Amino acid sequence: MRPVLLLALVVALLASTPASAVTPPPTGTDVDYQLGGARSVPEQVGIVVRDREARPVPGRYNICYVNGFQTQPGERAVWRRHPDLVLRDHGRPVVDEAWGEQLLDLRTPAKRQRLADIVGRWTRGCARAGYDAVEYDNLDSFTRSHGLMKRRQAGAYARLLVRGAHRAGLAAGQKNLAGFDGTTVGYDFVVAEECGRYEECGRYVRAFGDHVLAIEYRSADFRRTCEQYGDRLAVVLRDRDLSPTGVRRFC
Repeated sequence: MRPVLLLALVVALLASTPASAVTPPPTGTDVDYQLGGARSVPEQVGIVVRDREARPVPGRYNICYVNGFQTQPGERAVWRRHPDLVLRDHGRPVVDEAWGEQLLDLRTPAKRQRLADIVGRWTRGCARAGYDAVEYDNLDSFTRSHGLMKRRQAGAYARLLVRGAHRAGLAAGQKNLAGFDGTTVGYDFVVAEECGRYEECGRYVRAFGDHVLAIEYRSADFRRTCEQYGDRLAVVLRDRDLSPTGVRRFC
């Protein structure tokens, strides 16, 4: 076989890494959600979620947080170079007021591909750092888009992100949006915030089985989630700021 053809074959094989080649988070262990800053990890915790700028924890299953559907404050320089990839309403960026984050514009295939290329570079950085998986936040950003974006556009973009994660050798995690079966676009697990509070845990379990990581922010919701799902799901109670010294309890 000619060297050029052999190289093309190798590239094609690497680009088509199936989901079966990645490892989803383990079951039967606890999860620690550390997006607000790194802290020591209790012995019984087998899964740790940290921001992509943080280091993974040796000997644990590490999930890399990437804000895949909205901007991060520290990434403003990136999006200034790509102003057309930020969703705008009458010329002004559409903002998630709760976090002050601008929504990314997912409305056309071309924009979705360009965005996936940018986020894909961050994903590959997670892989190089030693992470095992990635969770892409704000899948539900279309619900805050003033009606400008649709669920199907978010799903099409999510499929691109998942493919990029799998090519990098990482499992891909859906973030929230109960009722959306992320397995249809290739997600391997889900990070579900306050599924106990909103009585949504069962909807995630129907799609992902035991591969549901439940994060609660209120003690009453945490107790209820533990009572109903603590024997099969990883459930953690955290403070909303996810601070390194904040609340942290496990079932």
